[in-house]
Amino acid sequence: MRERGWKEKRVRAVYSVREESCGEGSGVEILENKPYTDGPGGNGQYTHKVFHIGKHIPSWFRSILPKAALRVEEESWNAYPYTRTRYTCPFVEKFSIDIETYYKSDTGNQSDVFNMSAAEKRQTTIDPIDIVTDPIPPHEYKVEEDLRLFKSVKTQRGPLRDDWIEEYNNNPGKTPIMCAYKLCKVEFRYWGMQSKIERFIHDVGEKVMARAHRQAWCWQDEWYGLTIEDIRQLELETQLALARKMAQTVKQGQPRTVELLMSSVQQERANIKHAKTITFSNKCIQCIDI
Repeated sequence: MRERGWKEKRVRAVYSVREESCGEGSGVEILENKPYTDGPGGNGQYTHKVFHIGKHIPSWFRSILPKAALRVEEESWNAYPYTRTRYTCPFVEKFSIDIETYYKSDTGNQSDVFNMSAAEKRQTTIDPIDIVTDPIPPHEYKVEEDLRLFKSVKTQRGPLRDDWIEEYNNNPGKTPIMCAYKLCKVEFRYWGMQSKIERFIHDVGEKVMARAHRQAWCWQDEWYGLTIEDIRQLELETQLALARKMAQTVKQGQPRTVELLMSSVQQERANIKHAKTITFSNKCIQCIDI
């Protein structure tokens, strides 16, 4: 049961990232997507993406930034069940978000999976996320993503009740379960704006993480039964589609980004038959899902 659960989470996570990357208005460029050895977490998959975030930040913040600053780079080292993701903005030197993740087969009852020092613990706030009971902003609510209503055709899982965690704890081992423990570190060393920016990042991050896991649960009829090889092929198709999308919007005389994207896609196509690792990136501070 446990091994089946781990395999399901791998496939689900990769599929979720693929869907998010090709969403409407996402503005994502996948510059690199390749296996690595002897890196963070051991052997895994390295990805380098660029996000064009103009639509996704508050107007007050966007108004004080030049267009060059509305570009966030993501580097991710994925060695399931450990991942590390780092976000930086080339224009803002003193800004970064660093997220470490451990995936554990429990309901979120471990107190220190990151082996933090006493000083680090004092500076850390634990913020559990429940994908069923956490409130959803009215403008984001979708019936098809309501976990209290959704039932999978393929797995017959769901709907989930408000006491679903307690229900699992009373019958452990009945079904696969996974908790994503995330340690998020934010650096924004600009006097006068630090607390406001950090609060904004925390609020947005929590909402994004909860939504991503709700969607992953409700997409299970799409990813259930796929193999890692199937997902790798989907990743390649997504990378190529995004490269073409960016090619349509790039300005004349600035072809370098597209050339880099297409070169990366061609290299990935050449390597795909030999790839034995996967890429995935869940978004959750401490989120439990089965």
